[in-house]
Amino acid sequence: MTKPSLPDLLHAAVSAVGGTERPGQVAMAEAVEAAVDDAAHLLVQAGTGTGKSLGYLVPALAHGERVVVATATLALQRQLVERDLPRTVEALHPLLRRRPQFAMLKGRSNYLCLHRLHEGAPQDEEDGLFDVFEQAAPTSKLGKDLLRLRDWADETETGDRDDLTPGVSDRAWGQVSVSSRECLGASKCAYGAECFAEAARERAKLADVVITNHALLAIDAIEGAPVLPQHEVLIIDEAHELVSRVTGVATGELTPGQVNRAVRRAAKLVNEKAADQLQTAAETFERLMELALPGRLEEIPEELGYCLMALRDAARQVVVALGSTRDRSVQDEDAVRKQALAAVENVHDVAERIANGSEYDVVWYERHDRFGASLRVAPLSVSGLLREKLFTDRSVVLTSATLKLGGDFNGVAASLGLGPEGTAGEDEPVWKGLDVGSPFNYGKQGILYVAKHLSQPGREGSRGDMLDELAELIEAAGGRTLGLFSSMRGAQAAAEAMRGRLDMPILLQGEETLGELIRNFAADARTCLFGTLSLWQGVDVPGPNCQLVVMDRVPFPRPDDPLMSARQKAVEEAGGNGFMAVAATHAALLMAQGAGRLVRATGDRGVVAVLDPRVERARYGSFLRKSMPDFWYTTDRNQVRRSLAAIDKAAREAAAE
Repeated sequence: MTKPSLPDLLHAAVSAVGGTERPGQVAMAEAVEAAVDDAAHLLVQAGTGTGKSLGYLVPALAHGERVVVATATLALQRQLVERDLPRTVEALHPLLRRRPQFAMLKGRSNYLCLHRLHEGAPQDEEDGLFDVFEQAAPTSKLGKDLLRLRDWADETETGDRDDLTPGVSDRAWGQVSVSSRECLGASKCAYGAECFAEAARERAKLADVVITNHALLAIDAIEGAPVLPQHEVLIIDEAHELVSRVTGVATGELTPGQVNRAVRRAAKLVNEKAADQLQTAAETFERLMELALPGRLEEIPEELGYCLMALRDAARQVVVALGSTRDRSVQDEDAVRKQALAAVENVHDVAERIANGSEYDVVWYERHDRFGASLRVAPLSVSGLLREKLFTDRSVVLTSATLKLGGDFNGVAASLGLGPEGTAGEDEPVWKGLDVGSPFNYGKQGILYVAKHLSQPGREGSRGDMLDELAELIEAAGGRTLGLFSSMRGAQAAAEAMRGRLDMPILLQGEETLGELIRNFAADARTCLFGTLSLWQGVDVPGPNCQLVVMDRVPFPRPDDPLMSARQKAVEEAGGNGFMAVAATHAALLMAQGAGRLVRATGDRGVVAVLDPRVERARYGSFLRKSMPDFWYTTDRNQVRRSLAAIDKAAREAAAE
């Protein structure tokens, strides 16, 4: 039988979703096919509207071996599983003469645990699971959530938290889910045969395409114990997020509350001496944390070091005691022991990691107004881990709308543990980069305006001229503004100022759920939406209701950010430019993502306005500009106002027809 050609397969798949092939999509599919066939590595920048999902799914499905696709967001996971894959599989079936299977797989805590739901678990709060179930009509939010979860358990086929609509609080979900450490294991659990998490893993083992998330991919790489099924091809979508997600998984944390919970859970299960030692160490740790000031600990203070060693040693004794009685037959007691063991093991592991110290780790204190102080540890870099764990024994394709920063792939590649394109050191895999462009004509559809006349942002204080400029731009645009701010404080100050000056709705992140805010913004052309980090990357509002995207300043990481500043210092000590490699690259990625909110469809028109003169004046300004879509560039404030007014007029006339 003749193997179907890639063009025929791509045409069938694109037709099935109601579209037509685009040049960038075809180029991407051909490059992915070549990389998979050659067991090579590929970085693909595919702009918004390219159709990159089919650009990698079609050649992956045609390859015939198992493929893992890892994404960063729930929205893309749902799009793949509920829309793209079902249609693509059906469209390709007549050509491939087979119907590839697909499945979604997440970490265990994302699935409802039937043992926890039916048998209960040790409770640290007064309002426990069975307390709620015994109430005739619970009135608390937690109680209502738990009753809804019990009813949902009888209806759901997946037990996947993301399939529960509307969702429930983290506290409620924590009552009915377990981590991998807390799980009894299918063979020991009375509900093992019905387990949602185990069912998901079994479906993944049988699937040709497994959809997962960056976090589970990181766990699979870091922990050494395979979580994902064996696969020949790994595709990482939204790859600009990968380093951040892997860093998050590799970060450890100790808080007084967490340590005290571990003490309470273990106290009734071990001998008095072991429990007292852990309690004493916990009390010392809590006392030290009350005095902790935010910031990096380049050296562990002597008193903290002794405390961590005491905490580590006491936790080890409890782990030994709990482990020695692990093989009991009473399931409820096993669950109690498992939860206690997981809590104490985590305390032991993080305390030991920090106490031992490593030049490859960064340790710091954080303080939260609501939750108090925490002690955190994260890897200085994850590039070595990614190079070793991801790029061996399989072909890896990484794709995103923002992989080229400053005009090339090398910055992103370096963060992934890859050397310069086309070359390889002793342990560096060879890779190829490809920019397939975008179906949009950015030069005609958008303007990049930098307000070079404004004062330079400082660390403190209000920028009156920036607020004046913002008000004038919004008035010229007739609303239609997405305001992207580098801090929540900045967004709040701007919202307060604009509400006092302008007669149009100003929505502010945090005042409603993000989904509700975006729906309201998309529904009313006069509305403006202000917010911070999640808006830089999470807003998709095509059409005339988002025609002005404003960035208040270059979103450099905070100068006192312990991890970023440590990474910058490490680059400088190695002879590199730490500012460009870390701070400027971080800012460029966010600005590229933020600018991408403007043009989401072929008919979109508008302006990206950066109210920070450094993008024009500073030496690194050209690097930031090259990282954004190729809009027509200007610093002429009057020209921008005329353009916005014309775009607003055209939109109002079109709406009136």
